[in-house]
Amino acid sequence: MKAVHNFCAGPSLLPQTVYEQAAQAVLNFENTGMSILSISHRSKEFIAALEEARHLSLELLGLDKKGYVALFLQGGASMEFLRIPYNLMQQKAAYINTGTWSSKAIEQAQMLGEVKVVASSEDQHFSYIPKEVRVEEAVDYLHFTSNNTIHGTQFNYLPQTNAPLVCDMSSDIYSREFAYDQIDLIYAGAQKNIGSAGVSLIITKEEILGKTKRVIPQMLDYQEHIAKDSLYHTANVFAVYTCLLNLRWLKQQGGVAAIEAINNKKAALLYQTLDELDFVSGTAAIEDRSKMNVTFTFKDEQLNAIFDQLCTEAQITNIKGHRSVGGYRASLYNAVSLSSVETLTAVLHQMKTLV
Repeated sequence: MKAVHNFCAGPSLLPQTVYEQAAQAVLNFENTGMSILSISHRSKEFIAALEEARHLSLELLGLDKKGYVALFLQGGASMEFLRIPYNLMQQKAAYINTGTWSSKAIEQAQMLGEVKVVASSEDQHFSYIPKEVRVEEAVDYLHFTSNNTIHGTQFNYLPQTNAPLVCDMSSDIYSREFAYDQIDLIYAGAQKNIGSAGVSLIITKEEILGKTKRVIPQMLDYQEHIAKDSLYHTANVFAVYTCLLNLRWLKQQGGVAAIEAINNKKAALLYQTLDELDFVSGTAAIEDRSKMNVTFTFKDEQLNAIFDQLCTEAQITNIKGHRSVGGYRASLYNAVSLSSVETLTAVLHQMKTLV
């Protein structure tokens, strides 16, 4: 069967070995004779898997033994839009608005206190990253989104502040080396570079918690989840195990530095192709282009039908842009192969003979 080239923005492609091991665990988890779908979340086998996943999530970012704790929680990154201000906001927080997801985070934070948008790229349809943001006034935290999946932009620097720094890294965590230890709270939906959909990863310094004097519902209280070791309630057992398998795979590849080298090659090849061809354009500012989500449009919309047909013939799937902006988007998460990107660029070059 012809290979499928899956550029889905999420749930994203995972390594073949992860699929195979997860499938085996559905039949027989850790030689228990029981399915991962039916094992107790309090069993010693699952608790061992959860603890290994929490450890690897810190180790791979260089955060082990640096005052951070890792949690696997349900609700996705969208839940953290609310959980973060519940846990960190006393009066006022600062946000950088670079797209749809940071806009949604701002909306949720406004329910619990004053939100100051200290920088925004909305004036140019979120096609760039605001430059060298520095927040010197007193705020409870500064929030930014490191990679913007819909608009294809990515931070290449850390905003500066004396307050705790909070980052939504849903779509580029574990894809590149970054100053992770200068961020006080990192959160990410799992369904990009961590594992399957259904959980989110929160990595936080414990020292920034417990200062709001707010009564926090237990389900929203990070300290409650820390005290219960991510088992305040029934965990998403299968999703956590899939995260573990994927983190193990990443470590076997050589870790974040090794996967970044491959990701750089994939992004460079695709952007080079977009820049060479005069009938297609990238939508993000060149200096702020995301290496995870490459967004582009054809200058003549009539070319869309040609491209769609060629993609179908080449078994390229999930290449359409987000419904809110249209165009096209190739998501180049860790498990997407260089050969898939080469297939996509070949299709784009093939169009030269048809336009």
